[in-house]
Order: sequence, then structure tokens, then C-alpha cells
Amino acid sequence: MATRMNRWVVLAGYGLLAACSQLLWLSYAFIEVQAHRAMGVSVGDIGDLAAIFPLMYVILALPFGKWLDLSFERALGLGAVLTGAGGLLRLVSPGSFWWAFGGQLVIAVGQPLVLNSITKVAARYFPERERTTAISVGSVSLYVGILVAALSGKPLFDAGGLRLLLLVQGALGVMAAVWVLLALRTPPAFRGDPSVAVSLGWLKRDRFIWVLGGLLFVGMGIFNAVATWLDPILGHFHHGSASGVLFAILTVAGIIGAAILPGVAAKRDRRRTMLQVTVSVTAVAFLAIAAWHGLVFLGIVLFIEGFVLLAALPVTLDWSELHSGPERAGAAVGFLLLAGNLGGVVLLLIVQIVIGNPYASLGVLSAAALAGLALSTRLPARVGAAASQGGPK
Repeated sequence: MATRMNRWVVLAGYGLLAACSQLLWLSYAFIEVQAHRAMGVSVGDIGDLAAIFPLMYVILALPFGKWLDLSFERALGLGAVLTGAGGLLRLVSPGSFWWAFGGQLVIAVGQPLVLNSITKVAARYFPERERTTAISVGSVSLYVGILVAALSGKPLFDAGGLRLLLLVQGALGVMAAVWVLLALRTPPAFRGDPSVAVSLGWLKRDRFIWVLGGLLFVGMGIFNAVATWLDPILGHFHHGSASGVLFAILTVAGIIGAAILPGVAAKRDRRRTMLQVTVSVTAVAFLAIAAWHGLVFLGIVLFIEGFVLLAALPVTLDWSELHSGPERAGAAVGFLLLAGNLGGVVLLLIVQIVIGNPYASLGVLSAAALAGLALSTRLPARVGAAASQGGPK
């Protein structure tokens, strides 16, 4: 049985693997210009190396979530192996687009197995009183991976080209994979009953999970749209060169918020209030950016926005685990992150249509947040009331 020390070792290994899954996903995203020159392909082709991931997630999220519920160790172990192997595959020929594509595809297949395990790790190794913290750690790891990708990509490329960048990232991926494979040998303290997870039919009729999925559709969609289009939006206000720093501010604030706010919301049983504050602040934040463009003001607003926006993911995942139960946690997270990935694609494309007008772009983001606020009114005020929404509890 997992001791207190062992379960935190398991969580640390999983956190590193989750961070690496994001780091490897975005390996080329922050050096698109340099990578297209090094590989001799178009910038659009380089963008496709990241676009593989949401596509594979949409295809694999639900069946892999079900597999995690039925055979957790084997499923997560395969996810770890694919993450490490994909990172190594890209090193066969660092300057080859097709070796890069093959490596990204392997990592992308493993990513749903890794990300869908956030609540499963918490439910299997941690007592109920510590699960919110464990889920927050897993969620924060995703943001850390994104931040490291954003901050390290160009310096590593400048120091040693694609070979050094892929070597460092591949080594981290292998280390994380080995750590998780060894950690999975620790017997879980709470196994649950996998026979409960045989069918995905409960998802179809569970209104509560669908509402949470709608909120992640909005929240992850807004985050992806900001990550993609912040530079051209701020370029209209003559601050395009600061977009990288401002996005880093948003992400760092999100890491802090995701580490603090879920625990507060859980302790006071105010998860709905937390999610409503998130979408309300988001709606106001982008309207404020449209009205005032001072650089310091932008930094303050994006810090506040990141602090609440990125905390919404662990709050949502924590609530889904309480509602669906440990036996169905993999399928629930798979469905929720599937909705979030779809939101990322849809909102990104909608903003792209109006990207020539910064006010329209910011208005789309605010409107999406207001839609999320309306949707949040369909959530119960307290955890216990979620049982009336249908589903397993």
C-alpha cells in the first residue's frame, strides 16, 4: 500500500510526465520561423506538428479514458512509454520534418493516456482530504510544461539548434517515463471497482458532466485563442513585441492561482462560485484591454486573468472526480478535456476570422466568457447537490 512518502513520489513522477507531454507538444511552436528554415518546409507545416495533438485527443480521449478506468497501470504505463519514445524518435534526424512528424504523432497518441490520468492518480493514491491538492499539482504541471516550452525554446535553439533542443526535451521525457514506470509498481491505496467502468453510457445522460464540459470548452478555448492570437491583437496597439512576456505573466499567474484557489474552493464548497468568478473576470478583462492599452495595465489585467482562468481546470476536474467516482474518473476527464480541446479549436478559428480587428477579437473572447457565465448557473451550488443532475452519484 502506498505510504505518505510513496504517494508523493508517484505524484511527482506523474507531474513531470504531464509537464513533458506539454513541453514536447509545443517543442516547435515557439520557434516556428527558425524550425521552418532548419527543416526546409513552410511555417504552416511546422504549425501542423502541434496541431496533431488536439486531433488525436478528439479521436482517442473517450476510449483511452475508459481503458484507464479498466486497467490504469497498463494504460498510463503505455502513455509514459509513448511520451519517451516519441521524444527519442525525433532525435533520429533532428532536421527532418518527417521524423519530427513521426515523433509528434507517437507523443500525441500517448498524451490522452497521460492527461486523462490526472484525477485517477489522485483517486488511487491519495485519501479524499488530499485529492484536491493532488489534482491541483497535476494540473499545475501542465501549465509548467507550457511555460518551460515558451521560455526555453528559443534559447536552446540559439545555443545548439534543433539537435540540442530535442536532446534536452527528449532526455526529460525519458526520465519522466522511467520515473512513472517505476512509480506504478507502488500498489495503490484505493483501487476502486473497475467493473463499474465497463460502459460509457452514463456520460450520455449525465447533465452535470456536460455542463462542466461546456465550461471547459469556453475556458480552454479562451486560453488557446489568447496563446495563439495575443501577438497580432497587441500588435494593433503597438505592443506586439511584449506579447511573449505578457503571456508568460498570464501563465505564471495561472500556476499560482491553480495552486491556491482549488483548495480554497473545495474547503468552503464554493466550486460553482469559483467558476462564476472566473468567467466574470474573463469577460471584464478582455473588455478592459479593448478600452485601455497601457503596457503596465495590460500586465496587471493579464496577471489577474491568468490567476483565475487557469485555476478553473483543477476546480472542474476535482468536482468531476467527486461526482463520477474514482471508477469512472478516467472517462470523465477524457470527456472534459475532449470538450476543452474542441473549444480550443473552435474559438481559435472564430477569433481568426476577425483577427484584423482587435476590438472584435477581444469582444469574441468576452462574449464566450459571458456564455460560460450563463452556463454556470446550471451547476449546483454545492457538491452534494450534484447528485440531482443525473449520472453515477
